[in-house]
Parts: sequence; C-alpha cells; structure tokens
Amino acid sequence: MHKNRMIRRLALTAFSVFVAGLAYASSGGAPGVSPDEALQKLMDGNKNYVENKLTNAARSDAATRTSLAKSQKPYAIILTCSDSRVPPEIVFDKGLGELFVVRVAGNIPDPVVLGSIEYAAEHLGSPLIMVLGHERCGAVTATVESKGKSTGSANIDAIVKAIEPSVKPAAKDCEACKGEKKCAESKKSDFVECVIDANAKTVAASLTKKSKILKHLAEEKKIKIVAAKYDLDEGTVMLFK
Repeated sequence: MHKNRMIRRLALTAFSVFVAGLAYASSGGAPGVSPDEALQKLMDGNKNYVENKLTNAARSDAATRTSLAKSQKPYAIILTCSDSRVPPEIVFDKGLGELFVVRVAGNIPDPVVLGSIEYAAEHLGSPLIMVLGHERCGAVTATVESKGKSTGSANIDAIVKAIEPSVKPAAKDCEACKGEKKCAESKKSDFVECVIDANAKTVAASLTKKSKILKHLAEEKKIKIVAAKYDLDEGTVMLFK
C-alpha cells in the first residue's frame, strides 16, 4: 500500500510539472511567427510610420494592457541607441507586448545588454534580433572626434572603446572616403555615417560570438539577427545585407 501511494504521488508530481510547463509555454513561449515574418511586421510598421498612418494606439489600450499583465510574447528584440529621436515602438508602429527593446548609447552590447537579449530570445522565444543604428549618432560622433584619446569621462570612454573597432573598417570601406587620407577630418559627417553603418553591422555579427546561447539559437535557426539604420530625416529603416 505504501509503495502504491508513493507511485501515485510521483505520478501527480510529474503531471503537475507537465501542466506547469504547458502553462509556461502558452504564456511566455514562442510568439508563433518565423524570423522572416517578424521582420516583415517591423518593416510594414515602419511604412505606416513613414506614411503617418500609425495604428499602435489601438494595441496599447487598457484591454491590451490587461491581457499582457501576466505574460508576454514579443516577436522582435530591438537593440538600438538611447537617442530620444529613435523610439522603436513608434518607428515600427508597434503596441504593448510586441517588441523587447534594449536601448544604450551607440547600440553596443555589454554583458548586461547581452543578458537581456539572451533572456528574450531563450525564455520569451523572440525569433528576431535587430541591431538598429541611426543617422548622426552622438556616441559614434564622440568616438570619431576622440581620435583614441580620453573624452574626459571614464564612463563615456567605455562607450567609445566599444565603438572604436568599427572605425578602421569604416575608413576602408566608406565610399565617401575613397582617395581621402584624412577622411575623418575632410569629410567628417560622411565618415561618421560610415562608422555608424559599420558599428551596426559589427555589433550584429558579434552577438553570436559573445553569447553561446545566441550562437546555439542561431545554429538551430530559432533566431535571425539583422542590422539596420534609421534615417532621422525620412523616418525610414534601411536593412543592411
């Protein structure tokens, strides 16, 4: 009798764990869209924004807030700059619960940023990661202007140091700098834009190198990582190949 009770208890425990797993999967699991579908949702939303046809207010009401109070299934992770002119929820015309946004000057991935991205990709099942740079980025401009010297702030220096690896590739590949030995000085604004592009691409490529979790998810084709740039004047988001 004692043995039978033990078996029943084990069976009930196993069943409880199974049910809890189902509840977790339904509340915090994958959003049910592919990486390409998630990307299309972003680009469609950006089109709405550019055309001044925003729809996100309808998905940010009290009913939506209540429905998301106990769970979330964001289908895209956006790593972008802290710049006040680049709010992803508006740029992509998205409401509550659609985007998992990480914002930091220069859209650079330190361990805290990487951990945040890992959480959304692994635990929330977000299938898309976009690294979004933007025109006239102040962090990148500070990096170009510093020329390897201190900015006077140890904290800002940390940002500059993270962006600096993109300076040389930009100087090499920047079309505006062809034939210019001192492009950072003679064509500073053009050069800054080239570093912004290179930085977004470099960060996107580095995510799987710096995170075993993201590397594994990418190899399993559970996530897609893309780099893009936001145009402050036009409002458009351009994807890098």
